[in-house]
Amino acid sequence: MNHPNDEIMNIHPAYNSIMVSLSNSAQLDQITTYLKDAISQYDIEIESKTRTIEIPLVYGGEYGPDLKRIANYSDKSESEVIRLHSEAIYTVNFIGFSIGFPYCSGMDESISTPRLETPRKLVDAGSVGIAGNQTGIYPLSSPGGWNLIGKTPKTIFNTKNPENSYLKMGDQIRFISITEEEFQ
Repeated sequence: MNHPNDEIMNIHPAYNSIMVSLSNSAQLDQITTYLKDAISQYDIEIESKTRTIEIPLVYGGEYGPDLKRIANYSDKSESEVIRLHSEAIYTVNFIGFSIGFPYCSGMDESISTPRLETPRKLVDAGSVGIAGNQTGIYPLSSPGGWNLIGKTPKTIFNTKNPENSYLKMGDQIRFISITEEEFQ
């Protein structure tokens, strides 16, 4: 058998768990023992090297077709939803769903809105959505079921070098409301 570390293909952190992808030849009992032993040897400290990143965002209209739905669901005006969304400081908790997609917490719970019942077949890259009490940014054009509140002109995922993507786990985000003219 190969060294257990050679059988680990990818480690992907989430909110309160870690997904470990293994090779087809991996033996689960040996990998489990190896990981438990490795983890027990460390005092885990959370390193706080957070960056605060301002992301420009056009809210509503063709850029945020679900803004009215979010406003109706939360019993607020569209301008109040925009104010609440743009005043919050968000934390990138993990990257997932689609490569480079940041799941962000910190949204005002009063604008929490369930996912769409039927996902869209295509959501443009840069679209910002709300699903439950999270907000996220579509890094690439893809299908999606989040309520679209707006769109950023900022490229957040580097397809040529995914390791150098714009957002990382632990980053702080603040959305800055911009006009359609500023988007261009």
